[in-house]
Amino acid sequence: MVLNNLPVSGPWGERHLLGLERLSAEQLTTVLDLAEHYDRATLGGTQRLDVLKGVVVANLFFENSTRTRTSFSLAARRLGADTVDFTASSSSLSKGETFIDTALTIEAMGVDMVVCRHRTPGAPHLLARHLKASVLNAGDGTHEHPTQGLLDIYTIRKARGRISGLTVALVGDIRHSRVARSNIHGLVKLGARVIVCGPATLIPSDITQMGVEIAYSLDDILPEVDCVNLLRVQFERQRGAFFPSIPEYANLFGMNGDRIRRGKSDLLVLAPGPINRGVELTPDVADGPHSLILNQVTNGLLVRMACLTLLTQERRRLQGGEA
Repeated sequence: MVLNNLPVSGPWGERHLLGLERLSAEQLTTVLDLAEHYDRATLGGTQRLDVLKGVVVANLFFENSTRTRTSFSLAARRLGADTVDFTASSSSLSKGETFIDTALTIEAMGVDMVVCRHRTPGAPHLLARHLKASVLNAGDGTHEHPTQGLLDIYTIRKARGRISGLTVALVGDIRHSRVARSNIHGLVKLGARVIVCGPATLIPSDITQMGVEIAYSLDDILPEVDCVNLLRVQFERQRGAFFPSIPEYANLFGMNGDRIRRGKSDLLVLAPGPINRGVELTPDVADGPHSLILNQVTNGLLVRMACLTLLTQERRRLQGGEA
């Protein structure tokens, strides 16, 4: 039986993972608990299991990616699945084939799960309406990046033992960040106080509807936060100038040694990457004792293993097979 001896009580209830907005606190906790189980069972994701033996996972990436694509491929293989990698630049899309036809063609090769990254918000949702395979959103435009949100939350929980009651600051380009949205959905549901901080031009005025607070000065909030998650400025998604210069942004919102010393002694520093040294944070902070950036990479493997497992469980439950 595929999922023997895993800490999963009852069906997860989701055939696709398109975002964290629709997930309950219980479902989020199920992912985090299973990631923690895999942390122990695989020695931090270094050992192989056969939990997904016979499952085929296709990575359909229509945007450039290094860490996310590699993480999903490794996660699938660590669990015994077979993987298929697709790159848009070398596909039949260049010959006029549609996005949906490309996905249907790949699915027809016996694919069980599709991991999709696309520059257009909602692209994975469109796939989910056309494919029998489970669809996992690996980032869709400025909408969501659910596994990044989950791995950030898992990293905080692993370091602090909880999420509820913590104050987490998301700093930077909130307007264009899919990572910010996934983090907000997950953190708020799990009981964290979330503050978004950055230039006023990069923070949507209606974001308070998501249950967060807004701050325009990192120095003002720094003494009260337990974790600061430094989001990359999304230059490739911006249309126009949102702040005068990169040096000014770094001076006002970058984490440096001085700000670390003015924060809590056990302040956690996260960054989803790729990090821009000297912009969102200085090298001494990126490589210092407060930084959990490399931990996030390791934890991303574990979280994606958990997500692939839960989607397989639900897929087999709906098909009437063993789980």
